[in-house]
Amino acid sequence: MNAEIDISNVILKTERLTLRPWRHEDLDDFYEYARVDGVGQMAGWLPHESREVSAVILARFISGKKTFAIEYNGKAIGSLGVEKYDENVYPEFNEKRCREIGFVLSKDYWGRGFMPEAVNEVLRWLFEDMELDAVFCGHFKTNSQSARVQEKCGFRHHSFGTYQTQFGAMVEDERNYLTRGDWLARR
Repeated sequence: MNAEIDISNVILKTERLTLRPWRHEDLDDFYEYARVDGVGQMAGWLPHESREVSAVILARFISGKKTFAIEYNGKAIGSLGVEKYDENVYPEFNEKRCREIGFVLSKDYWGRGFMPEAVNEVLRWLFEDMELDAVFCGHFKTNSQSARVQEKCGFRHHSFGTYQTQFGAMVEDERNYLTRGDWLARR
């Protein structure tokens, strides 16, 4: 079952990053990476065409209380959302407390290990502080970078499927999961 999540007062820190709620003053940073071709498409959305588009989505992040800004050296460089998942895809977890995560990182910061660092800290928070039983995460089959992040963080294959992007394309995806027991065993 989808556990209730509210990150509005949560600040997580890693060696290099701060994961925190988005703020309106993050608009320029958000638009800077969200408008770049190749970033959003990896997660199923098109590049932002204007600062106004980014402002609407940023307001959604803030009011939704489920999406972390990934901050590095005072700059928001990505996002990590703790989303509700489709309970029909994972019926064996219906009696468990679960959520799904999704993430995006500015192209300028790819290949530096920031995303596994952020994901591992959010997993720690979800399993230790929020006491979830499992976390799900998926990626498009063509997105080897997200696949690698999930592998590094201990996620295991669950199933393959199709996903309809926000721009109407149907893409093949892989759905993965990590249980609290598997997470604890890795620590």
